[in-house]
Amino acid sequence: MYINASADNCQVHTSWHRPDRQLVAALSVHPTANVGDALDRFGLAHSTVRALMPGARCAGPALTVLTREGDVLAVHRALDEAQPGDVLVINGRGDEARAVFGDLMAEICLAKGVVGVVIDGVTRDVQATAELGLPVWARGSTPAGPTKTGPGFIGLPVAVGGVVVNPGDIVVADGDGVAVVPQDRAAAVVDRLGDIERLEDALRARIRTGEAAAG
Repeated sequence: MYINASADNCQVHTSWHRPDRQLVAALSVHPTANVGDALDRFGLAHSTVRALMPGARCAGPALTVLTREGDVLAVHRALDEAQPGDVLVINGRGDEARAVFGDLMAEICLAKGVVGVVIDGVTRDVQATAELGLPVWARGSTPAGPTKTGPGFIGLPVAVGGVVVNPGDIVVADGDGVAVVPQDRAAAVVDRLGDIERLEDALRARIRTGEAAAG
């Protein structure tokens, strides 16, 4: 870790695996609205978990963290496990009193290749993090800093915005919000997205030519 603290009270689970990168790439080109449609409109985090910078977008496997309210020890420990392309997903138990992320942690994320951060809780250093270019989704921001005492869990299912996120699930997030694609459904969702895109393109063409629906 980049901080001088013991993480002995943080449990790290490594028995999960990341999805095929081609599946992540195939999902990454679609808006979360369409991903949600392909999931029968399940798997969408509540709107309180929102993008904190314009143009925010990311897609990647979830590296999950469960931490106590206002504590970041487990988040720091999780970043030791991060791989390029991961999305850091933090269940901060929805607490809005103290931040569980900030600009120094954003620097670590970028050094490790993390492509985005989703927090059921709040962050701080929003402007500095935006200037670094790391997209963050959270319930909001506060200047109040965290403790670093633990405990916490890394690599277990967590809840974010009312959605269960398993480690390795594919997170797709943009300005509309956050979609979570279960890893075992990702290929089927990609197929459905192709159908949705074709239907929408056909409707747009009719709209632009002034063609009304038949019947």
